[in-house]
Amino acid sequence: MAQTRIQTRPRQIDFSHVLVVGAWGFAIVIASMLFLYVGHLIDEMLNTPPTFMLGLFFLALVLCIGRLYKEAWDRIETRKMAKA
Repeated sequence: MAQTRIQTRPRQIDFSHVLVVGAWGFAIVIASMLFLYVGHLIDEMLNTPPTFMLGLFFLALVLCIGRLYKEAWDRIETRKMAKA
């Protein structure tokens, strides 16, 4: 009797998700530092120490994390549609 071999392909790993998360991490750091610096400049001009600096810093964090969440949710939805 001839044995039939089942050939399996090695599973390809998709690193695009890792790259997207890395890019978002980079974007969060850059946006936070930029907003922090602009807030510092505004605080120096108006003589209102850390008010604008902290406000803009937290605004940058909230906006970036919100966009990251939205993109992750969209990727999950497209993956669900592709499986269906």
